[in-house]
Amino acid sequence: MSFSGEVKSELCRASLSRSCCARAELYGALLYCNTFTAREVRLITESDSFAQRLPQLLERAFGMAFDRLPSDSEQKYIFQITEVGKLERIIDAFGFDPRQNPVLHINFGLLEEDCCRSAFLRGVFLSGGSITDPAKRYHLELVTSHAQASRELYVLLDDMGYHPKQVARGGYQVTYFKNSDQIEDLLTAMGAPLSAMELMNTRAEKELRNGVNRRVNCEAANLDKAVDAAQEQLEAIRRLYELDRVESLPPQLKETIVLRETYPELTLSQLAEEFDPPITKSCLNHRLRKLVALSRS
Repeated sequence: MSFSGEVKSELCRASLSRSCCARAELYGALLYCNTFTAREVRLITESDSFAQRLPQLLERAFGMAFDRLPSDSEQKYIFQITEVGKLERIIDAFGFDPRQNPVLHINFGLLEEDCCRSAFLRGVFLSGGSITDPAKRYHLELVTSHAQASRELYVLLDDMGYHPKQVARGGYQVTYFKNSDQIEDLLTAMGAPLSAMELMNTRAEKELRNGVNRRVNCEAANLDKAVDAAQEQLEAIRRLYELDRVESLPPQLKETIVLRETYPELTLSQLAEEFDPPITKSCLNHRLRKLVALSRS
């Protein structure tokens, strides 16, 4: 499975307990789906997880079912609503006039709560988003054919503290990010913290390797050992986050995690100096070994 597919699978594990958030998520999915008009709703996806979530999402949001469900003979999952009564109810709930094209703009009145904004962005990504494997490069994009919706999504993201870029590509409007920090924060906000952590760890490993390359001429052997040790430590930290065990750790170990992630390129001696007050290299080594041991227990 691609990294983009993994992100969508994680997003689809988000709870559907709140009807307002279910509507906000469905709203985002519809604005960025293949067809959303007063005559038809058509969503097409290749994501198994999203295909399983869509019927549940529509049921939770509006208590209704799709008129057309995917067929086993099709390579992609196709969902459709054509019944006039259902379409009118959906369009009315999102604040549109059924006589007009309902995909022209974002109704910000439906997105006043932070939880609904996050759900809306989740729906946008599930329907029209993709993300590149961070091992290759940092790139997340949200694609729609509706220029006004794209412009207003930009405004929404900017208001939430993100700073995307936009470009027109082949008749589509693309809102995209190339800053790894912004992508990590957006993934977390949408409901994919594990994917955000994977991106963070990948970036840390890249920075660590870059640091190694800068020093390789004078201390190749020692730095190779430091890289291996640091990668093992970062992997251990990642596992501890996945196991949800970080919050229960003693303050000293939490501080060690923060500094190891902040300065992945530093040697043990250099990292020990970043503590306040500084600690010995032996003490730091003991703490890092403890974290590795805990991640394996």
